[in-house]
Amino acid sequence: MQTMVLDEITYKIIGAAMKVHNTLGNGFQEVIYQRCLAIELERAGLGFGREVDQTIFYEGIDVGTRRADFIVEDKVIVELKAVINLEDVHLAQAKNYVVAYDFEVGLLINFGATSLQYKKVFHPVKHPVHPKIK
Repeated sequence: MQTMVLDEITYKIIGAAMKVHNTLGNGFQEVIYQRCLAIELERAGLGFGREVDQTIFYEGIDVGTRRADFIVEDKVIVELKAVINLEDVHLAQAKNYVVAYDFEVGLLINFGATSLQYKKVFHPVKHPVHPKIK
């Protein structure tokens, strides 16, 4: 049941991002896409926070904060980019945020390419890619 909810949320987020990209195209600064995505998330009926401060822990110790672009329905962390092409470093960053912020799933969305790019990233412990069969 939880996975269905997460899948529905990520589906709506990606749909909202596609609407923004189809409307604006590429070539704008990340903040413009962030503002437009906020409008579309609201239209989709999703609860979200924008530029949400998240505490980073290292072995249980608070080592600082980082602002997440979006936290949607308190379940999905969304990181936006506006670059020509997503690179491994961006994916690694999104994966690190999922773990550091202790979310089950995250989305990395790039508005800078000619076609919208997005990657779903999973917490390796909370959402194992290959669950063990008992």
